[in-house]
Parts: sequence; structure tokens; C-alpha cells
Amino acid sequence: QVQVAESGGGLVQSGGSLRLSCAASGTIFSIYNMDWYRQPPGKQRELVATSNSGGSTDYSESVKGRFTISRDNAKNTVYLQMNSLKPEDTAVYYCYVIIKKVVSGPTYQYWGQGTQVTVSS
Repeated sequence: QVQVAESGGGLVQSGGSLRLSCAASGTIFSIYNMDWYRQPPGKQRELVATSNSGGSTDYSESVKGRFTISRDNAKNTVYLQMNSLKPEDTAVYYCYVIIKKVVSGPTYQYWGQGTQVTVSS
């Protein structure tokens, strides 16, 4: 079994910073993508930032220049450093991972349980 757990959410004032962490554990041979999504109140879940096994990253236009995604492959952990936060960044933030459990096996996708980020104006 595989577990994906986020941490680091909370309440912050506009202009502040937060750092989210997401750790994957369990039966993992390799991790392909480790991404961050968010779901604002009353809206659909949206992609925030992606990180693949080759080290490439990408961001949604709304967070470019403010958020930074990074990975510690030795710890199967991905981080999201969020700076210059705005009230519109308020959402539940989810970690999404694509893994392989064995070298020649299929890929599996897992979601974390989410962590709340609230930015006050």
C-alpha cells in the first residue's frame, strides 16, 4: 500500500508565506510525477505546480513567480514554497503522485487527503 500525506497548511495574512510538504511512503520503486493541485471554495480542483522525475517543473500562470516546487527524491517528498500569498490562493491543497511499485510494473496514481490554506486580506 502507498500513503501520501500533506502538511504545512494554515492561516496566513496576505503577502505572507507558507511551505507545504508531501511525503509518499509504502511500496514504492520509483516516483514519476509529484504535483500540487488546489481546490478553492466552490470551484473545481486545478493544477498548481508539477515536478517530474527528470527535474522539470511547471506552474500555473496564477502562481508563477510566487510559488516554487521542489523535491527530495531520497525522502520521496515534494515541497511547495508559497510566497506573496493572496486571498485568492485560499484553497485545499492536494498532493498527487504517480509511482511504480516494481521495476516492470504499471504506474499508480495517488492523492493526499489535502491541507487547508487560508489567506486573509
